[in-house]
Amino acid sequence: MYDVIIVGAGIVGLATAFRLSERNPDVRLVILEKESAPACHQTGHNSGVIHSGIYYKPGSLKALNCVKGYHQLLAFCRLYNIPFDICGKVIVATQRDQLPLLERILERGLQNGLNGVRKISSAEIQEKEPYVTRAVAGIWVPQAGIINYRQVALQLAELIAQKGGRLQYGAHVLHIRQDSSEIIAQTTAGDFRSRLLINCAGLYSDTIARFTVPQLDMRIIPFRGEYYRLKKEKEYLVRNLIYPVPDPNFPFLGVHFTRMIQGGIEAGPNAVLAFRKEGYRLSDFQLREFAEILAWPGFRKLALKYWKTELKELHRSFSKAAFVKALKNLVPSIEEHDLEPGGAGVRAQAVDRWGNLVDDFLILEGNRVLNVCNAPSPAATSSLAIGEHIADVALPKLHQLGANPA
Repeated sequence: MYDVIIVGAGIVGLATAFRLSERNPDVRLVILEKESAPACHQTGHNSGVIHSGIYYKPGSLKALNCVKGYHQLLAFCRLYNIPFDICGKVIVATQRDQLPLLERILERGLQNGLNGVRKISSAEIQEKEPYVTRAVAGIWVPQAGIINYRQVALQLAELIAQKGGRLQYGAHVLHIRQDSSEIIAQTTAGDFRSRLLINCAGLYSDTIARFTVPQLDMRIIPFRGEYYRLKKEKEYLVRNLIYPVPDPNFPFLGVHFTRMIQGGIEAGPNAVLAFRKEGYRLSDFQLREFAEILAWPGFRKLALKYWKTELKELHRSFSKAAFVKALKNLVPSIEEHDLEPGGAGVRAQAVDRWGNLVDDFLILEGNRVLNVCNAPSPAATSSLAIGEHIADVALPKLHQLGANPA
C-alpha cells in the first residue's frame, strides 16, 4: 500500500513527487508512467522556453505559479548544474492596431511583478534583433530564457528515486476504482493501491479523471505544434527569442523564433488539431480518439467559433509558403529555402462542454483524487510551484485519510 500514486512522469508529475518527498520523506509514493522513460510527451517536445509570466491574467493560477515557479526553476538548475540562459525576448507589434494589445500585455507583466519589462521602440528592437525591420513597437522581457526541460525532468526523477520514491515504467493505467479505505489503479504492470491518487497524465488527464469523475465537464483536445529550423548558415537572423503579439482570443502565442539551449533556432509552432492525442505527425490518426474529439459538444462549439483561425493554421501545416509568410512578419528577409523541417509537439488543451478553451490551470479535488486537468504552457516553467501547490493540498488530505504524513 502506497500513500500516493501519481499518474504521469512528465515534469508536473515529477515535480509533484519531488515536492511531496521533500516536504515529508516518509511519504510512500509511486509514479505510474506508460512509457519506458520520463518526459516522453509534452515535457520532451516543447520549445524549451523559460516563461516570465507576462501574458497571464493577474491573480490566475498561471500567473502566480509561473512567476513563483520561474524563480524556483532557476534555483533548482543552479543547484544541480542544469544549463540555462536568461537571454530575454522581444514581443513585436508589426501593425498599429496591435498597439492596444501590446499595452495590455505590458500592463499584465507589470501587475505580475516583472521588473525591467518595458515598451521599446522599433529602433531599440533592431538593436536587440537587427533583422526585425517591420516593428512598430515592442516589449522587452528580460526574464525570458531557454532550457532543456527533459534534463530538468531527468534530474527530478533521479532525486525522487534517491528519496525512496518508485518510478514504475510500462504501467498504462486501464482503470481506477476506489472504496472507503483505498484507491486502486489497475495497470498493464499490475494493480497499485494507495490512499490518494494524483492525476498528472497530461494528454490523457481527462481519460484518467473520468474514472472517478464520470460527469467531467471538460475534455483534452490535442493541438499539434509544428516547427521548422533555420539552416545553420541562416541562424544569424535571430539572436534570441522573437515573438509576435498573440491573438487574445486564442491561447497560443503565434509562430515565433526560439534559440535553443542545445544550439539552433526553431521557428514555429502553428497550432492544428491533432487526429490523436499523441499525434506528432500529420499522418498520425487513431479512429477511437478522433471520434471522441468530434463527439465532444464543446469541440463542435469551439470549431464553430474559431473555424477561420484553424483553417489558417491548417493551411500553414500544408503550405511551407504560408508558414514563411507568417514568419516574415517578424523577420522579413527570411525565405523558404532558409528553413528545414523541425520537430513537433502536442499541447493538451482543455475545452469545456460549452466550447470554451480553459484558460487557466485546472486542478479538481475529490475525496481520494486530485486531477490536474489543464496544465499546458507555462506548466514546465511553473512545475515546481505547481508541485508545491499540490503538495500543500495532498499532505493535509493524507493526514485526514489516516496516512502517516502530517
